[in-house]
Amino acid sequence: MNEEELSRIQAIAEAALLAAGKPLPLEQLRELFAEDERPARQVMEHAMMLLGNACEGRGFELRKVASGYRLQIREEFAPWVSRLFEEKPQRYSRALLETLALIAYRQPITRGEIEDIRGVAVSSNIIRTLLEREWVRVVGHRDVPGRPAMYATTRQFLDYFSLSGLGQLPPLSEIRDLEEIGREVEKNMQAEIEFDSAQAKPAGDNPPDQTFH
Repeated sequence: MNEEELSRIQAIAEAALLAAGKPLPLEQLRELFAEDERPARQVMEHAMMLLGNACEGRGFELRKVASGYRLQIREEFAPWVSRLFEEKPQRYSRALLETLALIAYRQPITRGEIEDIRGVAVSSNIIRTLLEREWVRVVGHRDVPGRPAMYATTRQFLDYFSLSGLGQLPPLSEIRDLEEIGREVEKNMQAEIEFDSAQAKPAGDNPPDQTFH
């Protein structure tokens, strides 16, 4: 495949990602092409690498997350871009952040197990918010009396925080005290949450509302 054909594949992929406003998997990008001109998987991967290189020095970047590839504003430009929007991001409680951290690091985990670790009850509103945002889901039920639901993070959680897998979470050899968990997760995720509020508006009609406190 010559350079001109690769450039065309790269341009088509770029246009599709800009139009989609959400991550697109490699196979879906390949299916944009008619069967007789569909690039091989290896060729498509090479085109995506070239697209990523072409974004260097620009205000946006190509990022590979759990659901595929997406074009997004570079994090360092979020303070300026966020000024385009009057709405202020909704702020979530530290209790929600701690609950999300425990699910991320100890999944699958039940509400009762979260409460045992935190030492306080988990509000139904926290679980509902995490489920509504599709950051966590029920993956089964613990085989104990009452069969409590077990929670785990979702692909949307990984996409939201620009992660391709759970292995990219900040390493924790074990769950330590909750203040330390909160600080470590907040340090690694706060920038992504605030940054996402700057780019969420162009991709859809919903106002940005993604900041913990």
